[in-house]
Amino acid sequence: MKIVVIGAGQVGGAAVEALQARGHKVIAATRRTEPSVDATDPSSIEALFAAIGRVGAVVTALGSAPFKPLADLSREDYAAAYAGKVQTQLDVVRIATPYLADGGSLTLTTGVLAREPIRTGAASSLANGALEAFVMAAAVELPRSLRINVISPTVLVEATGYHPSFPGFTQVTAAAVGQAYVKAVEGVQTGQVYVLDGQ
Repeated sequence: MKIVVIGAGQVGGAAVEALQARGHKVIAATRRTEPSVDATDPSSIEALFAAIGRVGAVVTALGSAPFKPLADLSREDYAAAYAGKVQTQLDVVRIATPYLADGGSLTLTTGVLAREPIRTGAASSLANGALEAFVMAAAVELPRSLRINVISPTVLVEATGYHPSFPGFTQVTAAAVGQAYVKAVEGVQTGQVYVLDGQ
């Protein structure tokens, strides 16, 4: 199956590695790849899919949000969280849907802050929760038996720079996260949040 994975980093890399190991033709797209994509620019997303054509699945592993104490979060910070984490992935869903083969899938990415708080994480929690609610609702309206799910991991074992911000959180390996993407792409479920809270 031809699969587009939009987004870099350890989570995106885990998705690419796991899907390639299953024999899929994976096109990894970031600002620095060829083909390239800037997920903050809808015209760039449109150009990517116009160049690639029909695909069997799309995975997004991207997004950012400000981390500040609640009292310091401004209206602009909340807007940035929405634009960076939610709107980017919604634009991919909207633009990629016509390019998906019948029965194809969309897999988005959120994280543990949708269900557990940390200090300075309110804007990120807002964005993650919004995406998970969207997936639940979008699943019942997608045409042509298309499926949509979301992968929601806790902090990765390999993401050591984040560990101090998540004290006491059980961690999950990148390999386990990669297998969740395989399940979402190759499975039959839709409207699901695949929670990976480690063991």
